[in-house]
Amino acid sequence: MNPTSRTASTQAGGRGASFLTGGSLLFASKEEKALAGALDQGLVDVESGLERELKFSEDIADAVARYLFSAGGKRVRPLLTLLTSQWGEGINERVIRAAQVIELTHLATLYHDDVMDEAAQRRGVDATQTVWGNSVAILAGDLLFARAGSLVASLGQQAITLQAATFERLCLGQMRETVGPKEGQDPIEHYLSVLSDKTGSLIALSAEMGIRMSGGSEDLVPALRRFGEKVGIAFQLVDDVIDLSDRGAGTGKPPGTDVRRGVTTLPMLYLEQRASSDADAAELLGRLHLGTQGKATEEQFHQAIGDLREHDVTAATMAKARDMADDAIAELSTVPAGIVRDALTRFAHQIVERSY
Repeated sequence: MNPTSRTASTQAGGRGASFLTGGSLLFASKEEKALAGALDQGLVDVESGLERELKFSEDIADAVARYLFSAGGKRVRPLLTLLTSQWGEGINERVIRAAQVIELTHLATLYHDDVMDEAAQRRGVDATQTVWGNSVAILAGDLLFARAGSLVASLGQQAITLQAATFERLCLGQMRETVGPKEGQDPIEHYLSVLSDKTGSLIALSAEMGIRMSGGSEDLVPALRRFGEKVGIAFQLVDDVIDLSDRGAGTGKPPGTDVRRGVTTLPMLYLEQRASSDADAAELLGRLHLGTQGKATEEQFHQAIGDLREHDVTAATMAKARDMADDAIAELSTVPAGIVRDALTRFAHQIVERSY
């Protein structure tokens, strides 16, 4: 491992530091400080590269393609790629490029998801299609997929194959979510498998790319893929809970945005399961359905969302997210002990403890 393979020009306390020490390097070891600095500088390099990749000759393409990138984001996936690269030669140009490919792919899916879900907002700004229309938003997503494809081509055939397989899973997951469970299939199992494809697959690729692009051991890949996939499921389950937040989760969205649009979430699936034998759950489910059908006032619907937020099905969703994070951490038992594994463990914990 060579955490100082890149010059750390950012100040301590950045995102790299937060996943190592909870945000403070005051009591960190010299090795931890070096790794945190390398991660922070790596993220700066990823961001600057994305700035270049999101420039297009057409003004409209340039504006739309940069729209969601400029609105911010957690950059969880690039950070994971940078972190797992520490089991190889560290953060090199190929690792940076792979992290950019993954973030471009993620951004592209957001454009398409918002069109399909008829979302009003994303990252605290108006959703792309509400500004430019569905067609332009879809084409913007396509542009980013194309740019990701061009960039991954420079990383070789293996990277191309991995990217294509992940893209296929992203599409299949979205399709299965849209169609819904098959007859006789458990809706909750179906939903978790959808999350594995839609969210888990790209996070798993993030972890794998860090190893492969840094020349790390192939033996680490299976465990890191399983870790990434389970962390991805946990990530989305926490989003299901955050969606119910009365604060709008810092996004400017009204509470229960997904519920309002009829998007499947685990709290709603748990409530539907409970409703068959629990009169209170059935009553709450009925009020929520009236809201989605436009048969309740905004005040009534807001109250129903609040009741769902306080219901134990939402607590059960958080418990499931924590269980998935714990399962992800258990997958790390076969990888080398040390600050990288410790950082991955913190990564999983912070995924489920975030509130925005």
